[in-house]
Amino acid sequence: MKRSPLVLAAIAALMGAAGVALAAAAVHADGGELVERAALFLLLHAVAGLGIAAHARIAGASARRLLIVGFVMEAGAILFSGEIAMHVFTGVGTFAFAAPIGGTTMMIAWVALAVVFATAGREA
Repeated sequence: MKRSPLVLAAIAALMGAAGVALAAAAVHADGGELVERAALFLLLHAVAGLGIAAHARIAGASARRLLIVGFVMEAGAILFSGEIAMHVFTGVGTFAFAAPIGGTTMMIAWVALAVVFATAGREA
């Protein structure tokens, strides 16, 4: 459990690097608006992952729930952005409905994060 926030933070940092690379590819490799969107989602969710990881290190009883939400959120962002990048640059997607599944996963994770924070003081 003590290393889990660091693993989440490392994944978020790699997502940040991938987001910057995708942003550059959108401009220099003719990735266009879709790749810009994928880069934006990676970057935004990288920052969210870093925040969740940092909070989980001090959260006490809600740390486990925060980490679960964080990993699910990051997985959704990777799936969403990865699918878009694969489709744009190779013409082949990863699997059917990967981007919508990733997007839905991110939305559910944001709602779950709100629930974790709203109920954080209730567990003992």
